[in-house]
Amino acid sequence: MNNAKKTIYVCCDTGCLANSSMAIYEELKKIIEEENINADVETYVKPTGCKGLCEKGPVIRIEPDDISYFKVKVSDVRDIIDKTILKDEAVDRILYFEPTLKRKVKSAKDIVFYNRQMKIALRNVGEVEPANIDDYIEKGGFTALKKALLEMKKEDIISEVQKSGLRGRGGAGFPTGRKWQQCDRIDSFPKYVICNGDEGDPGAFMDRSIMEGDPYSVIEGMAICAYAIGCNLGFAYIRDEYSLAIRDMNKAISTSKERGFLGKNIFGSGFDFDIQIVRGGGAFVCGESTALMSSIEGKVGEPRAKYIHSVEKGIWGQPTVLNNVETWANIPVIINKGGDWFSSIGTENSKGTKVFSLVGKVKNTGLVEVPMGTTLREIIFDIGGGIINNKKFKAVQIGGPSGGCIPKELLDLSVDFDSLKKADAMMGSGGMIIMDERTCMVDVARYYLDFLSKESCGKCVPCREGVKRMLEILTDICEGRGELEDIDKLLEISETVQEASLCGLGKSAPNPVVSTIKYFKDEYIEHIVNKRCAAGVCKPLTTFIIESDKCIGCDACRKDCPTIAISGELKKTHAIDEEKCIRCGNCIDICKFNAIKVK
Repeated sequence: MNNAKKTIYVCCDTGCLANSSMAIYEELKKIIEEENINADVETYVKPTGCKGLCEKGPVIRIEPDDISYFKVKVSDVRDIIDKTILKDEAVDRILYFEPTLKRKVKSAKDIVFYNRQMKIALRNVGEVEPANIDDYIEKGGFTALKKALLEMKKEDIISEVQKSGLRGRGGAGFPTGRKWQQCDRIDSFPKYVICNGDEGDPGAFMDRSIMEGDPYSVIEGMAICAYAIGCNLGFAYIRDEYSLAIRDMNKAISTSKERGFLGKNIFGSGFDFDIQIVRGGGAFVCGESTALMSSIEGKVGEPRAKYIHSVEKGIWGQPTVLNNVETWANIPVIINKGGDWFSSIGTENSKGTKVFSLVGKVKNTGLVEVPMGTTLREIIFDIGGGIINNKKFKAVQIGGPSGGCIPKELLDLSVDFDSLKKADAMMGSGGMIIMDERTCMVDVARYYLDFLSKESCGKCVPCREGVKRMLEILTDICEGRGELEDIDKLLEISETVQEASLCGLGKSAPNPVVSTIKYFKDEYIEHIVNKRCAAGVCKPLTTFIIESDKCIGCDACRKDCPTIAISGELKKTHAIDEEKCIRCGNCIDICKFNAIKVK
């Protein structure tokens, strides 16, 4: 009988909770308590944040055995207790199958998805119980704050952040240290620090996972900045839909006050600092810094002209430093390990690591953190495992709704601020949506412009009317009413919107249009001239046919057709009735023999 202490880490972030991970956590605790497992093996069960491999959740890890299980069900708990906890044996059926090794592996260290990453911002996520301050302290939590308050001058803290080369992880990539220095030099009080947790990009969940999995790192980062610039109050502006993140941040702030890491006279230094949570207003535009500040003030979330710098006149007209969640999470590490250490990672102008949410038509959907300069190919094919059903990669949309679509020809592009900008894309907050051959790039541009037109605050004419007009043109093209001159019209309007919009969201809104025309102009022409959507997405321009020389009559498409538009006998060529077909695409997606095509 093994008498060692064991800890079972159960992922209880939003994704795994949706797959019953809390029920797994409760069942583990129940059996351990009712059957007095601790009499044989001292066992602890900890709920944690996201370990990253969301597609394989719920995920649990057992230490010190270094065994990870994936897609765990409540029915697996009994075997986990009996075999792994009591006998040190692995439960084979829930181990991870590593394709590169062609076998199942026990340790996460042997999984390519994990061993190709470098975690700084995500260092504690999945390793600690999120709101348990003792877990955070055990991992070195608040040592950076103590060092900053008791051992460093304020100017030295800012200098260290400048040396690190850290740039804001929320979108534009402004140098963090320079922002702090500019605010510090303004002789006006009070000053404020703000955490932007209003993550509104479709497919993005990086900041959410940090707040849900390691809220104390955000608090510590904000406190260090506050001390450096002479601030006593901060705000964490969190998207209202992020209920778990709000809960964990609230608890972490409360516990930090109880333990003296927030509040009056922190570490006996004479420095006072507190943080308040503000729930987001539910608008995409509130992720823009000045609109966010207006929302905190209780006003409509509208942006203002950028020539008024927030470090001089931010919230309530006072000097303000605003950074996003991931940026704050990097600060304690920079203070503890030094700016030079952080600067040694990444590229010349893009230092450190970046967190990405990898979603779409990729096998390993989830959360990844890699050094700046890692190529798209490494992220999508090595870490991400390639395209679902081994279909052809077509493009990756990066940078949120205002980002760009990068084609397969640029798979070896270095992921850093400068390289992405040259490719007519942007880093954004870090969402990566992977697309395969069944993606229509004209429809992708239409989808994002539809989102942006609805989310525009309407304050300035170029964004309000320009985005709306571009959407109308794209809709015409997708529905077969497009004309060749529409392409030039789209580019002309894009240029105006980019130049004349008030805020960064408006200026970057045309990016999906500009990048898809640049890299996929042939699809626009195909839609306009041939009235055909080769991907089979735009229904008015799509007709599916079954190629008789490839169809073996497996009957899979007929069984999956919602309108019974497919006919044919088993093992004989099938056919599609165009009048009954609703162009849903189920048949082309399900066919394993590539027998269904767009006419």
